[in-house]
Amino acid sequence: MAYIFLPVQSNFMTTQSNGRNCTAAVEIKGSSVTLPIVRLLNADTAAVITQLQERIDQAPDFFRGAPVVVDLSALADEQHIDLETLVKELRQLEMIPVGLRGGSEALRQSARSLNLACLAESAIPEPRPQKPDTKVQPVESPKPEAQTTSPPPASHALLITQPVRSGQRVYAKGTDLIVMSSVGYGAEIMADGHIHVYNTLRGRALAGVHGDTECRIFCRDMQAELVSIAGHYRISDDLEEEVRGKSVQIYMRDSALIIESF
Repeated sequence: MAYIFLPVQSNFMTTQSNGRNCTAAVEIKGSSVTLPIVRLLNADTAAVITQLQERIDQAPDFFRGAPVVVDLSALADEQHIDLETLVKELRQLEMIPVGLRGGSEALRQSARSLNLACLAESAIPEPRPQKPDTKVQPVESPKPEAQTTSPPPASHALLITQPVRSGQRVYAKGTDLIVMSSVGYGAEIMADGHIHVYNTLRGRALAGVHGDTECRIFCRDMQAELVSIAGHYRISDDLEEEVRGKSVQIYMRDSALIIESF
């Protein structure tokens, strides 16, 4: 299971009704959320549910009531899956399916009938093809330009000096996250880049949330509920005793999440 990062771009407020000015009753603001992805590697629904149940048994509170996206992009086009049964079984596991990614047009039609959103397979829009110019433009020889070198703009990390308490969420967009204090149980810290916690990490830490597998997590006192890099995660029950309470670094190696003390 991985994560998908969903930005919401709209930002407007309703202030009129029937041509009259009135007190604003609703506001839609830009925001961002991360959703777990249930990525199917084969069309055997029974096997998928069985393996999901095993994962959920390891951390029931983390998955209970979680909105999830069903990802069918790894399946071949000719593979059929009973989407209605899958959605029903996910709800029995107390997950909340909210969208579908990938799949054939027939499966996407089925998703719409089940009130699931159909999501694009890539969050990066493809460039639109340019219309050819029918006018013939004269070709000019390029003029030599003076070679100048300038340093790239600095990308400042997001610095948090106060404790991150239960229920709080901190997200470092497009940069690293540095937390000088502790991260409590039930708190969540996320970054597009690296995460540094110079204190106790008890909550959830997700680095490289846009898929950068080169990101790392560093902390002084490892007691996390969950750690994740680019959607690859491990929960507290999977942590070896030799890293608990130790200074650790967490990184990816050959598609495996490595946690080692230093």
